[in-house]
Amino acid sequence: MTEKALRLGTRRSKLAMAQSGQVADAVSQVTGRPVELVEITTYGDVSREHLAQIGGTGVFVAALREALLRGEVDFAVHSLKDLPTAQHEGLVVAAVPEREDPRDVVVARDARKLTDLPRGARIGTGSPRRMAQLNAYARTHGMEIETVPIRGNIDTRIGYVRSGELDAVVLAAAGLNRVGRIDEVTDFLSVDTVLPAPGQGALAIECRAGNTAQDAALVAALAELDDPFTRVAVTAERSLLAALEAGCSAPVGALADLLADGQTVKEMRLRGAVGTTDGSTLVQLSTTGPVPETHDAAMAFGREIATEMLAQGAAGLMGERAH
Repeated sequence: MTEKALRLGTRRSKLAMAQSGQVADAVSQVTGRPVELVEITTYGDVSREHLAQIGGTGVFVAALREALLRGEVDFAVHSLKDLPTAQHEGLVVAAVPEREDPRDVVVARDARKLTDLPRGARIGTGSPRRMAQLNAYARTHGMEIETVPIRGNIDTRIGYVRSGELDAVVLAAAGLNRVGRIDEVTDFLSVDTVLPAPGQGALAIECRAGNTAQDAALVAALAELDDPFTRVAVTAERSLLAALEAGCSAPVGALADLLADGQTVKEMRLRGAVGTTDGSTLVQLSTTGPVPETHDAAMAFGREIATEMLAQGAAGLMGERAH
């Protein structure tokens, strides 16, 4: 008798289906059980408002979590950057698989790079973080650009460039990789130019927190897909975000790199950036130290740099923004 299929809750977008399909294959391999995708529509998928207006945090996640808690699905796959930083009672992130490329990329007309864009170029992005850093970069490099807020899936966003409505759009490399469209990228942005969102390129596999023997067995099985280096990096990045954010959709970038000496990972460097969306003010900091060995140590690593950023004026950049 074949074992009952595990039900994986996923958003319906092409990207979510692609990344959930990849996780489903991996889970089948470690559990020996078939996995079926259960499509769930989230508020973030149906709302046409800009993410900054609907709060950004959790809009793509709440419906999946409700389905988990009601027992309609056994586990869910999230883009880690969509996951609120506060731990959800009753749920656990059982695995953070190895991270994809965390960088942001440009898809521009005429195969242009960011630095080749025409004067006054219109660049589309739905992210205050990208706007802040792109505008700051433009100011310091004598470029004239206009950042234009956009929503929509990958097809919609690249469509604005193809139709000539925008000169370029900025997207996450990981998403384009997962849907097989990385060859459309015209420029990979160095993290020195634009720091990615905390957790960008990583996935979170979430399930119920083991109240039954079945739940506990699933948590243990999913844990085999966890990549400890990715987990420690994203834990530090998300701790920085949590310490800075205080509940607003703040334009925060963060990236933890693991620095290796030959084959041995020796140190972790954590960089953070926060700025006003017009790029007039940007607070950037970097710190390097031994790789944290526990969850609490990774959390402390992130909090430490956030505290320094707040001391350098980051708090004023994330207060109630004027409407």
